Amino acid sequence: MISKSAIKKLTQILGEEHILTNKDDMSPYCHDATHNLFPPEAVVFPGTAIEISKIMQLANKELIPVVPRGAGSGMSGGALAIKGGLVMSMDRLNTILLIDEKNLIARVEPGVITGHLQEEVEKIGLFYPPDPASLNVSTVGGNVAECAGGPRAVKYGVTRDYILGLKVVLPNGEIVGIGVETAKGVVGYDLTRLIVGSEGTLAIITEITVRLIPRPEKKKTLLVIFPDIFSAAQGVSNIIREKIVPTTIEFMDSLSVQLVRQELNFDLPKGNIALLLIELDGDQWQIDTYSDRVSAICRDTGSMDIHVACDGKEAAELWMVRRGLSPALLSLKPDKINQDVVVPRSRLAEFVMALSEIGRKYDLMIPSFGHAGDGNIHVNIMLDRDNKDEEKRAEKALKELFELVIDFRGTISGEHGIGISKKPFIGMEVSESVLMLMRGIKEVFDPNNILNPGKIFDDI
Repeated sequence: MISKSAIKKLTQILGEEHILTNKDDMSPYCHDATHNLFPPEAVVFPGTAIEISKIMQLANKELIPVVPRGAGSGMSGGALAIKGGLVMSMDRLNTILLIDEKNLIARVEPGVITGHLQEEVEKIGLFYPPDPASLNVSTVGGNVAECAGGPRAVKYGVTRDYILGLKVVLPNGEIVGIGVETAKGVVGYDLTRLIVGSEGTLAIITEITVRLIPRPEKKKTLLVIFPDIFSAAQGVSNIIREKIVPTTIEFMDSLSVQLVRQELNFDLPKGNIALLLIELDGDQWQIDTYSDRVSAICRDTGSMDIHVACDGKEAAELWMVRRGLSPALLSLKPDKINQDVVVPRSRLAEFVMALSEIGRKYDLMIPSFGHAGDGNIHVNIMLDRDNKDEEKRAEKALKELFELVIDFRGTISGEHGIGISKKPFIGMEVSESVLMLMRGIKEVFDPNNILNPGKIFDDI
C-alpha cells in the first residue's frame, strides 16, 4: 500500500499533472494486450532520468513496487502491476535525441514509437530493421525490454542486434550508462545485452543508442498460394535450404487465410489454402535474381499461384492484411491464448502438422501464422473462457504445445517474453540451476525486489 506521504512526495517530484491516483483515470494502465486486469495504486509520468532516479530512491526506501510501461502492447503481462504499487509510464520520454549519419547510430528516449524512428532515419537513407507487428504503437523502450523481433528478423535479426548502449536507472535510483557508441566494445561483462530482454525487472531504461544500417535500395513482395499448410511450410524449408535469405517469409495457415478472406475483405481462392508472404530487398539485380529463384522453389514445392506486388502501394496493402490478422482472430472466439513459439526451420512442416493434430485432439480452433523464415510461429488457441470445459481443453492444449516445442528443440517464446503468462512453463525449458543464476542476477540488481516483481519467475 502506497502511503499518503509517499503520494505527496511523488507529487512534489513530478507535479500534480504527472501523477494519477483516481481509479477511472488509471483504467488504461490496468491491462496490456493480454487483457488481464491488475489496477496499480498510482501511475506516474516522469520526464527525465533525474525524476526517475528520485522516484526509485523513494520506492526503494518504502518498498513500493514499480512497473515500467511503454505502450502496453505486450503479449505476456510484463507491464501489469500484479503487486499493486506504481506504474511508471514512459510517455513523456519520447524524443529522438540524435541521428548520426557519419557513425550510423541514433540515440532515442524509450517512449519513441518504433515506426516513427524508422520513418525518420529512412528519410536520410538509413534503416532501423526491427519491426514488430505493433511498430506503429509500440515503443523502442518496450521493444528493448522484450527483445522484440518481427517479420524482418529472418534477415536482419532482432532488437538486441541493434542496441549498442543504454542509460538506465537502477532500482536504488543510481543513474548509469552501459555499452558503447562504437562499432566494437568488449570492456567487461556485456550488461547491455543483459538488460535487453530483461522485461523491466533489472533497470529502467532512459536512453537507447541504436545501430543503423544503409536503407536497402529496392524491395519486392510476393504472395504465394499453396494448396495446404504442409506444402507452404515445406516451401519455407526449401527456400532456406537453398541458402536464400529473404527479408521476410510470413506464413498463414488455412484458418488464418479464411479470416483474411472474410474479416479483412481480401480476395483469395476458396478452399483450405495456405499463404507465404515473402519480401526481398537489395539492389535491382539481387531482388530480381532471388525473386526468380524463390518463385522456382515455390513452384517445385507445389504452389498454386505466385503474385508479385506491382508497386509499393500494393505491397503495403498486403502487409496491412498480415498486420491486421491478429485482431481479426477474435471473430472466431471471444478469447485467445497467443503464443510465439520457435522451432528449427528444418522442422517447420512437421511442426504445423503436429499442431493441427493438437487442435483436432482437443476440438479447438488453433490458427497459426507468423515469421516462418526464422521458425517463429504465432499459435493462437481460440476459446470462450465462459465455457469452463473449453477453457480446460485449451489449458491442456497449451501444455501439449509447449511439450511439442521443447521436443522439437525449440523455445517457448521467440519475442513476447515470459512476463506472467509463460511463467508457469519456464521450467520446461530452463533448468533449475539456470533459474537460480537468473534469480541471483535479479537479487544483485534489485535486492528489495521492487522493480517489476513477480515477472519471469517467482519472487526471490
